[in-house]
Amino acid sequence: MKKYLIIFLTLAFSFGAGFITIKFYSYIFAVKVDGRIERVERVTSPTAILGDIPSSQVFSFAVAVKNSEGEIFSASSEDRQWAIAEKGQCATVKFFPYPPWEFDKAGTFFNARLLKLKDCM
Repeated sequence: MKKYLIIFLTLAFSFGAGFITIKFYSYIFAVKVDGRIERVERVTSPTAILGDIPSSQVFSFAVAVKNSEGEIFSASSEDRQWAIAEKGQCATVKFFPYPPWEFDKAGTFFNARLLKLKDCM
């Protein structure tokens, strides 16, 4: 009886850990980058929008940040804080990776979150 209980608990733990990893993959493997903003571009121009466009598209940005090792991280974002960020400023940014089972987006990032913005010294 004790043997079956151990097997059941092991399987339950394994399935639980697998579910959490699959469900929260992007949060578990998020990358925090300190570096200089290379570019911040608004994806849609607010003056060209006619009709009912969701605010997520109005505040959609493409972001590129270069870390101290010269590696450039890029992602899309719907974070309104990017509207005030400018090229050349230093920032701490959290990049969330797409999971590897999304084949067309695997290895890329989304939802770049601006954590800290400062002037570079």
